[in-house]
Parts: sequence; structure tokens; C-alpha cells
Amino acid sequence: MAKLYSKKKLEAPEMLPKKETIAFLLNYSKALTIVKTSGNITFESIAN
Repeated sequence: MAKLYSKKKLEAPEMLPKKETIAFLLNYSKALTIVKTSGNITFESIAN
């Protein structure tokens, strides 16, 4: 029979993002514009 080396379940600590990180990601996604052309070309631009 196989020997079990870990008897209890390993749990990852709860990780919460900072408010600044969430605000940065939301503002970035609002400024990002993706334009798809008739072919397979896409242009991504960020409005500053």
C-alpha cells in the first residue's frame, strides 16, 4: 500500500487584490480599443 506523505489537505492562502490594482485594470480596459478589419488583422490601441 502506498505511503501518504501529506495527511491534511494543503490550502492556498486567500489572496485579495488591492483597490489600486482593480482600479488600474478597470481604467485600462475602458481605454483599450480593438478594431477588427475585414481580414485577420486586429489593431489594439489605448486612448490616453
